[in-house]
Amino acid sequence: MLCVLALAALPAFNALPADHPLHVPDFLVSVVGKWICYAILALAIDLAWGYAGILSLGHGAFFALGGYAIGMHLMRLIGPRGVYGHPVLPDFMVFLGYTELPWYWLGFDWFAFAFLMALVVPGLLALVVGWLAFRSRITGVYLSIITQAMTYALMLAFFRNDMGFGGNNGFTDFKELLGMPLNTGATRAVLFYASLVTLVLVFWGCAHLTQTKLGRVLTAIRDAESRTRFLGYNVTRHKLFVFVLSAMIAGLAGALYVPQVGIINPSEFSPGNSIEAVVWVAFGGRGTLVGAVLGAFSVNALKTWLTSVAPDLWLIVLGLLFVIVTLLLPKGLIGLLRRRGS
Repeated sequence: MLCVLALAALPAFNALPADHPLHVPDFLVSVVGKWICYAILALAIDLAWGYAGILSLGHGAFFALGGYAIGMHLMRLIGPRGVYGHPVLPDFMVFLGYTELPWYWLGFDWFAFAFLMALVVPGLLALVVGWLAFRSRITGVYLSIITQAMTYALMLAFFRNDMGFGGNNGFTDFKELLGMPLNTGATRAVLFYASLVTLVLVFWGCAHLTQTKLGRVLTAIRDAESRTRFLGYNVTRHKLFVFVLSAMIAGLAGALYVPQVGIINPSEFSPGNSIEAVVWVAFGGRGTLVGAVLGAFSVNALKTWLTSVAPDLWLIVLGLLFVIVTLLLPKGLIGLLRRRGS
């Protein structure tokens, strides 16, 4: 609770005069807002991996799809204020010679529809992939490879200009959201608080779920899937449910992320992003939820600092973190803190 209150105070400190000793710069509010979105993504991964044993290396795809859904809405809102001044088509479509809006862009001028798609599209993709994999009893490293191949295929597809999603450049130059200009401190604060409230609600929802009978069945599947199936539980249905729910949470995180960073492009589908997110959970302590949040904040804080002083070292440090956690801290930071506290 103290951590949540401390985070909630950041926009208030940002509103103080620049010469005030407690003033927080705009950059810090934006960066922490990103970390909050990453923490929501980490919760999604921990729910599937930490409690059901589903190690997905493709959650970055669900995160990116949620971001693209909101990005499409933001692009539709630009209208005649774009470089080419077209009232309907985004600038990149005018540049590429589009004469009319593709059918799959219809409806994205409404925020409610775009927000719904940020949840539905990742959920549908997870439903299809999960159903095909779980009914065939594909688990472990094979499932991880399938999910990584999925996000890599999506990255290649979204890089194509003829997909209608901006190609290599993606979406940017957003103007407003729900009538609020995106380049103001007030809007930045609103997005920050929306992300923080979402993080708290998602954490509470996941914590409640894991304490129910469903949560106990998921844990049993993680620890002994064959025995759980032998006891009469529909393992496929349980795994499919948590995988789809996890994907929708990841899409929600991406939807909150894009308005704060002001850009979304195919690089968000990079398999490396999904692997990095798994490292956050492993480093913090999987199967604890608190560890997922702690890992997302701590690893990204380290990344932000290190990429500013020695950017070439980041990938090496990330690899070392994973090795250290695997060999020395199998229960992550949370396990270490609990061991010292006992």
